[in-house]
Amino acid sequence: MRVEVGADLASFRRAARGLLVRGVPPDQVLFAEERMEQGSLLAAEPVPDTAPLPALAVPLAFLELAEHVACHRSPERWGLLYRVLWRLTHGERKLLEVESDEDVYRLRSLEKAIRRDTHKMKAFVRFRRVEREGQEHFIAWHQPDHLIVPRVAPFFARRFPAMRWSILTPDASVHWDLERLTFGEGVPRSRAPEGDALEELWSTYYASTFNPARLNVRAMRAEMPKKHWGTLPEARLIPELVKRAPTRTASMVAPRVEASEASRFLPERRDLTALAEAARGCQACPLHARATRTVFGEGPAQARVMLVGEQPGDQEDREGRPFVGPAGQLLDEVLERVGLPRQALYVTNAVKHFGWTGEEKQRLHAKPGRREVLACKAWLEAEVAAVHPRMIVCLGATAAQAFLGPGFRLNLSRGQVFETPWAKAWMATYHPSALLRMPDEHARATARRHFEEDLRKVAAM
Repeated sequence: MRVEVGADLASFRRAARGLLVRGVPPDQVLFAEERMEQGSLLAAEPVPDTAPLPALAVPLAFLELAEHVACHRSPERWGLLYRVLWRLTHGERKLLEVESDEDVYRLRSLEKAIRRDTHKMKAFVRFRRVEREGQEHFIAWHQPDHLIVPRVAPFFARRFPAMRWSILTPDASVHWDLERLTFGEGVPRSRAPEGDALEELWSTYYASTFNPARLNVRAMRAEMPKKHWGTLPEARLIPELVKRAPTRTASMVAPRVEASEASRFLPERRDLTALAEAARGCQACPLHARATRTVFGEGPAQARVMLVGEQPGDQEDREGRPFVGPAGQLLDEVLERVGLPRQALYVTNAVKHFGWTGEEKQRLHAKPGRREVLACKAWLEAEVAAVHPRMIVCLGATAAQAFLGPGFRLNLSRGQVFETPWAKAWMATYHPSALLRMPDEHARATARRHFEEDLRKVAAM
């Protein structure tokens, strides 16, 4: 049986009630939506019946669920709702409590999508002020994912009761005249104003409240999808704010540099030879007590590129040179492949002593904590000042956080080049030891490819 319904819940309810009274099971019904504008509040005609349709006892939770699902664009929503309704009225009264049920799970998924889309509309509608016949009016254009305009419109009427406004979408329009809501057809974005005098003020406010230290690009894109950027005045600022975030974060955490315990061990003369000699006696953190020796950086004093790792490993601690163990061998191999001769680079670590646990015969790497990184930072900054590299490449999150603080996330900013107070070009990528530790072959191969791509970018620059 083909049953046509409107794009609203009231139409479906009348049709579904008639089908239930006739005893028509879900597998014998094909729901088709009438071709009607989403903004129209008119419902479709009910399924013909010769007798009045009685009320049916349906759980309140289903009605609340149906109000959300009816706004979804999915053509399956009416058939799905009727199938669940049939089961609720034919012996499965507690069906909605069974979250693992396939039909219930699908309904919950559609409901979740509507709740999210509703939240986005409330958050991302931006009104522009215009003059109409001498009256102030505010117009916004928005592109929701689903048919939610009638559902969300009362929120804006409550939120802005004292101003005349219109919200235009591709599916429907809604207008508030200070007394009532009226709905109309959808319109293209070209019908909406592009901006007004208040946008500059709003953009200034947004930029001033943007916290670079808390930037999470992935979360921001998930919360503010790019499809909405065209109607958000603050969106045009986002690329530049993201680009400048590491520099601004660095300036925010810069006062901590003076608190580095290693600063009291720095020599008066700050060339690399004098620094390396003075570093041998550093006792700025507890790591020196168990380490064999201080492992200072090495390379040309005028190197264009500085590589910064986390800390020495077991073999580095025994030999007194950075990156000579398995991770160093992998690094040398990749450097050769991308055309970056190691002898032309200055290579060092954020922490100069090997931190380890276990027995002397089998010393296990222990990641340095924030205390050790801060304690050693004076040495790192002294090396940067002595070498004055054009580019700094941090290998691993610990090295990157030594510069930009614990808020830096390698998985979000790996391979991106930033301008920082320490070098015109600054990048973070994987530490080669991380590649060696990956148990999954596919993940290891992917990370290796990205690692090489990042270093190839360094070579090109």
